[in-house]
Amino acid sequence: MTLVKTKIGRRAFIRNTGLASGGLVIGFNWLASCKMTPEQVSNLPKEWFELNGFLKVGDNGLVTIMSPNPEIGQNVKTSMPMIVAEELDIAWKDVMVEQAPLNTDIFTRQLAGGSQSIRQGWESLRMAGATAKQMLKEAAAQTWGVSADEITTKDGVLTHEASGNSAGYGEMASAATNIEVPEEVQLKDNGNFSIIGTDKRNVDGKEIVTGKPLFGLDVYKEGMLTAMIVHPPAFGMKYKGMNADAVKSMPGIKDVFHFEVYPEGIEKQWSDQGGIAELVAIVGNSTWECMQAKKSLQVEWEQDGTAESTSYHEEALAKLLEKPSETPAREDGDVDAAFKSAAKIVESTYSAPYLAHNTMEPMNFFAHVTPEKAELLGPIQTPEFTEKTVAARLGMPVEKIDIMMTRMGGGFGRRLYGPFVIEAAVISQKMNAPIKLVYSREDDMTQGTYRPSYKVKYKAGLDKNGKLIAWHVRGAGTNDDLIFENRFPAGAVDNYLAEKHSLQTNVTTGAWRAPRSNFIAGAEQAFMDEVAEAAGKDPLDFRLELFDRAINNPVGDPESNDYDPERYAGVLKLVKEKANWGTDTGKARGVAAYYCHNSYVAQVIELEDGGGDIPRVDKITCAVDCGIVINPLAAKNQIEGGMIDGIGHSTYSAMSFEEGRPQQSNFDTYRLIRHAEAPKNIEVHFVDNGIDPTGLGEPSLPPAIAALSNALYKSTGRRFYKQPFITDKAPLVG
Repeated sequence: MTLVKTKIGRRAFIRNTGLASGGLVIGFNWLASCKMTPEQVSNLPKEWFELNGFLKVGDNGLVTIMSPNPEIGQNVKTSMPMIVAEELDIAWKDVMVEQAPLNTDIFTRQLAGGSQSIRQGWESLRMAGATAKQMLKEAAAQTWGVSADEITTKDGVLTHEASGNSAGYGEMASAATNIEVPEEVQLKDNGNFSIIGTDKRNVDGKEIVTGKPLFGLDVYKEGMLTAMIVHPPAFGMKYKGMNADAVKSMPGIKDVFHFEVYPEGIEKQWSDQGGIAELVAIVGNSTWECMQAKKSLQVEWEQDGTAESTSYHEEALAKLLEKPSETPAREDGDVDAAFKSAAKIVESTYSAPYLAHNTMEPMNFFAHVTPEKAELLGPIQTPEFTEKTVAARLGMPVEKIDIMMTRMGGGFGRRLYGPFVIEAAVISQKMNAPIKLVYSREDDMTQGTYRPSYKVKYKAGLDKNGKLIAWHVRGAGTNDDLIFENRFPAGAVDNYLAEKHSLQTNVTTGAWRAPRSNFIAGAEQAFMDEVAEAAGKDPLDFRLELFDRAINNPVGDPESNDYDPERYAGVLKLVKEKANWGTDTGKARGVAAYYCHNSYVAQVIELEDGGGDIPRVDKITCAVDCGIVINPLAAKNQIEGGMIDGIGHSTYSAMSFEEGRPQQSNFDTYRLIRHAEAPKNIEVHFVDNGIDPTGLGEPSLPPAIAALSNALYKSTGRRFYKQPFITDKAPLVG
């Protein structure tokens, strides 16, 4: 066991006597129609005893564990309580899970982003369980007059073997509330885990597949009105006027008004980027009535900035790639001299378009603002930061703002940014009524926030033996500088130069699943294949050769999200073995590996034989090093989803603009991968190394793009430099 001080997050463990006193609890449930069955109610404890902010123990031995972070489909609502339950030593069948309220004093980081929920919460979650277990042991020790060190626990039962005493947690829960929080606790050794590392089904799985209310769009409150928005048809425009009076008289319509989302002087958080500065709100009794009013509403907009088109973005990014940066992001050795001495030089440019997030559940939020308080409920990845902006925008103390989280029907970074929450709060305050703001698919797709458009240029120099001696990368993005200067192949090549530019535009951009990595991995790993081919080497072995060199020259700092070449090489070696790389399968195959969000992923993609213009991935073999795997079932699901997402978007998807106007507004013009196009077979293999867990929601997406690109080259003999790989004008195969 590992002895640790409970200093970190100690406030979470210090018992609040007001909360710790036992009391009848039926359950935390704000979705009115989500009622428990009679059997469930009869099995509930009569009293719950809260030992710390993360958990409460019922008098019948059931334990409720709070899941602190927003659930975005990454399965933290199951995985995070598993960690608490492991250290508590409670059987998983006796655990009930609730979404925790927003309270960063207790739960510290309540944010869904960067694939960091498990990594950042690992220690505090373990201590929450271990601390409560120690308090239960102390309570039993005092009751039985024995030493707590002699008491063992298993599956929610305390046992003192020498005296023959034993008791369930429920029997000692009341006494445990009077025990002082221990200064230090023992954590389990990895080898003693009985819950961590086992498959556990999604705690919301049954509710999801049976259509029970879980999501923001399910929220219904008595007296609630519906609100929808109208935004400018193009970026670079502002509000001028409208025929509001004609629409206000339509059936069910309560009001139509213009408002500024962020008036001058409002203090913004980082989560407030994106969105549109000025909007028109339509408020009515129902979504249908608001939609009808929206069709009749005529809003005038006037030009207030440059009307940018996709052709402008592409040309401007290309010009930036011809321009050296004033200060290189990283420079090792003498790159110019190395290229002059090179026996062979390879150069290529890769590009990718804007992408929309297209969450299955469009943006929405419930708000009920009164002079005394503001209650908000819905799907948001950044509740803490959004709460601060709501307070500033409404002119209320933050203590009077209460944001509650629903499960999200997708996010991918879109719900990191909370303008739609601010809009809901402003509309409710104006209407002096509870409202639910609902975006249509078209509202969501044409308002941003988008994945930036990117372009990157690579140049590599090889000596006469095919050894990589020089590497130059210069990248640019719209509102983003793209390059991770300390990542591979930095350290693997003596002469290395990384440069980056950013093109400022008025098309709003933001994080999109695996920001920057979602493009740069595909470009870098596709180019690496070109260089390996020029060197006359197997692409996978060529990469391993480079990692051997990087191991002797590590760069950056792993704590700063830089890479460890040994772990990087480890996933490549594992995927080489599992995919039987080097054997002739008779099918086109591509390999890629990438590191992001503190995890390492390598993939081999195998294409199905046959013609036609639709690509089909027959098989993916994937190796992952994310440290300890909490829930293998959920982890595999995340890896599979990320790969399919990467394949789909790189193959089909693009947002384009003409005179500032988004050219895609729904799925008839914005192509996503379809079920029938998903890979037939996926194998996922995890590295078992006992290292503390890291991210999983994003790392499998970036390398899938390159593995696909490299497999397509093997299949077609053509390199794919521009995403999406398929357009109406350029069929992929045939």
